Amino acid sequence: MNTFSKEWLIDALLKINQQGWIPNARPGNAGGVGNTIEDLLGIKENNLPIPNATEWELKAQRLDTTSLTTLFHMEPSPRALRFVPKVFLPKYGWQHEGAGTLYPLTEKSFRQTISGQGRSDRGFMVVVDHAAQKVMVSFDATAVGTVHATWLTEVAAVV
Repeated sequence: MNTFSKEWLIDALLKINQQGWIPNARPGNAGGVGNTIEDLLGIKENNLPIPNATEWELKAQRLDTTSLTTLFHMEPSPRALRFVPKVFLPKYGWQHEGAGTLYPLTEKSFRQTISGQGRSDRGFMVVVDHAAQKVMVSFDATAVGTVHATWLTEVAAVV
């Protein structure tokens, strides 16, 4: 497996951008844009739940798409801190749909489709801070839909 520094990756992507239009390496493949970027960077295709460029997960899509982009499906690093189960789920999670059957009754879940264009019905959205070069998830309790009023009361009780 190749390793990529942030600086190398940025430089390589800028050079690819300077090439102008590049045909899809996998015509007819919905993920062809991402596959083309990986091919140009020399990254071997895989479906592993790990970043595809050392510690960096590359995301690419066509300009005119309405497709959502998945940033992650698993607990963020460093996992040793156990941030999600110790801090995040107890504060923002809700009862898992399988709680009491597949899992203990106390099992919590947090699955959200969020964007930078507006808040979800649970009050979350993506905020990009270009100056600090950070992508953050923002929460606003006043934006939570009435269907989630019980959950919001639980969140407020933990704060």
